[in-house]
Amino acid sequence: MATLAVVPPSVQQSSLRKLGIAWVLLCLSLALHVVDEAANGFLYIYNPTVIALREKLGAWPMPTFGFTEWFVGLVAAVVLLLAASPFVFRGARWIRPIFYIFIVIMFFNGIGHTLGTIFGRTVSTVHFSRPMPGFISSPFLLAASIYAFMQLRRTRPVRQ
Repeated sequence: MATLAVVPPSVQQSSLRKLGIAWVLLCLSLALHVVDEAANGFLYIYNPTVIALREKLGAWPMPTFGFTEWFVGLVAAVVLLLAASPFVFRGARWIRPIFYIFIVIMFFNGIGHTLGTIFGRTVSTVHFSRPMPGFISSPFLLAASIYAFMQLRRTRPVRQ
């Protein structure tokens, strides 16, 4: 059974504070990324990519979006994620798997925008001038993801 190691309350509180800060930084990095994508025409790349993948593979699980539904949906996601911050600061165990998933998605999102910028395309039929929309904020996603992962690992329950 996993239990938290016995540590002085001040050390545990400091670790949870850093974990909460990591969550907030990742949320704010996502918010910056959404603005970056919106300001630089991300959907002009995303939607044709989804359509091309559907044509090539026969099916693709990602939907196409109009700007309003895409932007409002992402803003709502950021607000919900930020609203979960108190649970992270308190060290709620149920939020940890969600945090790991959030980290993985944001890390690979940052990697994807970086690779898109390097290659100048998403799929063979969708080319764009560089940098890819969303690339400017990608370093923030990557740095925040790495920091968040480090904080999650430092605060993980240890087996006794």
